[in-house]
Amino acid sequence: MDEGVRARTKRGSIGSQWWSRRFIDLVESFADTGRLGRGRAYARGGQVFDLRVAPHEVTARVRGSAPEPYEVALGIEAIDAAGWRAAEKELASRAVFRARLLAGEMPPEIEWVFAELGLSLFPGSAEDLHLMCSCPDWGDPCKHAAAVLYLLAEAFDDDPFLILQWNGRGRDELLAALRRGPAAEPDPLAMDDEPLTAAGFWTPPSGLARLRERPPAVPVPPGFVLHLATPPPVRVRRRDLADVLAPAYEALSADDF
Repeated sequence: MDEGVRARTKRGSIGSQWWSRRFIDLVESFADTGRLGRGRAYARGGQVFDLRVAPHEVTARVRGSAPEPYEVALGIEAIDAAGWRAAEKELASRAVFRARLLAGEMPPEIEWVFAELGLSLFPGSAEDLHLMCSCPDWGDPCKHAAAVLYLLAEAFDDDPFLILQWNGRGRDELLAALRRGPAAEPDPLAMDDEPLTAAGFWTPPSGLARLRERPPAVPVPPGFVLHLATPPPVRVRRRDLADVLAPAYEALSADDF
């Protein structure tokens, strides 16, 4: 019989990035430790199949003692459409978050942005995580659901945007909203027009004075423009143009260039 998904970590904690550890720490704070231990063994034994992350629900099949695999579903109270509109507007208005997300990075402080809006990316208690399994064990979670939770954490390691997908917003949809940017935002470098007179010839305009006092711009990742702009329909040897140009931007930004 073919093996399913097998956890990469052979012992100890599962999950290496901050977002996956955040998720597992929350789960382990309210779940049964015995069943979690058996779930880790199932995850490391390759007994989970067909792990899929969709808006509001994660599904998988887990091989147990029965002839047929058990069906597992992990549901959360996902962020609704109004919440995502508010979150996208806020993320687009903050240059650091917009730049890092468009570069494929997940900044740890993103949780604060959602919290300020009264939203949460992770379940905060057992009541926020709805675990369903077709096995006869009424544990919360059972070992089959626990195995899926651990492998979900490793999936988050590989692609942090799956956290947002589970919460109701796909990667492409979010990045498209961030590329559009905040609507009707004032230009931060705009200066007030002032009449040019002889009396004020030797006095720096107030607009320039304010510009001098402005804090330095936040650095953005190399090749940020490649992620900001809509990718052109051009391919070089079957590769997207943005992927071909990315190493050049990295080299140009090097300190020893």
